[in-house]
Amino acid sequence: MATTPGRPRRRDELALVQLFLPLQDNDGVAFPASAFERVHAELRERFGGVTAFLHSPAVGAWKDGDETVRDRVVLYEVMAERLEASWWTAYREDLERRFRQDSVVVRALTARRL
Repeated sequence: MATTPGRPRRRDELALVQLFLPLQDNDGVAFPASAFERVHAELRERFGGVTAFLHSPAVGAWKDGDETVRDRVVLYEVMAERLEASWWTAYREDLERRFRQDSVVVRALTARRL
């Protein structure tokens, strides 16, 4: 996990990585449950655990010119001892292909174990 220059990473700090995946493609066709089950299994296998918020989809919105675009999304969270940015970048690109998206949001935050 990246640290602030001059500040070593604390032992209780973790990387909290969040992935936002759309429930439907750009034509409104729902992705099959197996697509989400695959993501869940991949993350659980690699990181030893994953939390998925699937039952109450969030609604994302952004401007595309004069039009407001909305997506119903589900959220996956992984806590990792260190951030492997190159792995996450490659995984995001793979998810963009699999979910037929121009962009999938994957973000990392620093979390502290209490």
